[in-house]
Amino acid sequence: MRRRKRAREGSTAVEFAMIALPFFVLLFGILEVGLLLLLDAVVETSVSDASRLIRTGQAQQQAMTPQLIKQKLCSQMSVFAADCPSRAYIDVRVVDAFSNPVAPDPFASGVFDSSKLDFKPGGPGDRVLVRIWYEHPIVTPFISQALSRTTDHKVWLTTSLAFRNEPYQ
Repeated sequence: MRRRKRAREGSTAVEFAMIALPFFVLLFGILEVGLLLLLDAVVETSVSDASRLIRTGQAQQQAMTPQLIKQKLCSQMSVFAADCPSRAYIDVRVVDAFSNPVAPDPFASGVFDSSKLDFKPGGPGDRVLVRIWYEHPIVTPFISQALSRTTDHKVWLTTSLAFRNEPYQ
């Protein structure tokens, strides 16, 4: 009996070693996806607030640049505001119709191409499409492969907002 007891003394440590790595990868993956969902909600709210400047004509009347709109967007990002200026990309353009907006896809080549972005907030009554891309690094292995559609496996949160400018003067 004593031999059997001695032979099993390290079995708990071996079992834990076999289970610990997959368990912690799964646990951190769940936490990271939760963080992404929180970040997505914060980005969406910030885009809505920053787009109001365009919709009401304040951006046009004050001749705001894309950098100033991005600054307004990032100021609304609470705990994510520090990294926002280097991770957020803004595209604002007038579209002919909401049913078929023609806007180039910056991911057409498989990686993000910021040269396809534009900033034209339009005038009173124009239909405007505001698109924001926010790059977020993923630490947990395999999560970026599951959540990314780009060839470089970066996770990009995308928010689009379409509206008609108010008849400001």
